[in-house]
Amino acid sequence: MSSKEICPCGSDKGYKNCCSIPHQNIAIAVTSEQLMHSRYTAFVLGKGDFLMISHHSMTRSHVNISELIRWAQSMKWMKLEIIKTQDGGPNDESGIVEFKAHFKSRGKKEVLHQRGKFIREYGNWVYFGLE
Repeated sequence: MSSKEICPCGSDKGYKNCCSIPHQNIAIAVTSEQLMHSRYTAFVLGKGDFLMISHHSMTRSHVNISELIRWAQSMKWMKLEIIKTQDGGPNDESGIVEFKAHFKSRGKKEVLHQRGKFIREYGNWVYFGLE
C-alpha cells in the first residue's frame, strides 16, 4: 500500500499516518477502538504478524493465522463501521467495540457484525474475543 493511499480503517488519513503507526508499535493504540481500527486494516492488508500480537496471549493458540490470512485475503473489504464503544479508553482496563465490517465474498455484499472484547495485556490493548 502506498503511503499516500487513504487508510482502509475509514479515517481521512493516509495509511502511513494512521494504522501503519500501531502496526509498527502496538503501544500507540491508546484505546480499544484504535486497536479495532488497526486490526481491521491488518485484515485488509493481510498483516498476520500484527493480528497475532494484537490477540491476547491466552487466546492466540486458538488462532490458525495461515487460515485467517487466507480467509481475509479472499474477501474484498469495503469499510469498517464502528457502531458503539463501551469503556476501552486510555484509563480503562477493558472495553467492548461493536462494529460492522463490510465486505464482498464471491461478488456478494456481506456484513460481519460483532461485539469484540478488548483488554489490556502488559499495558497494551489486545483483542480477547467476542463478547
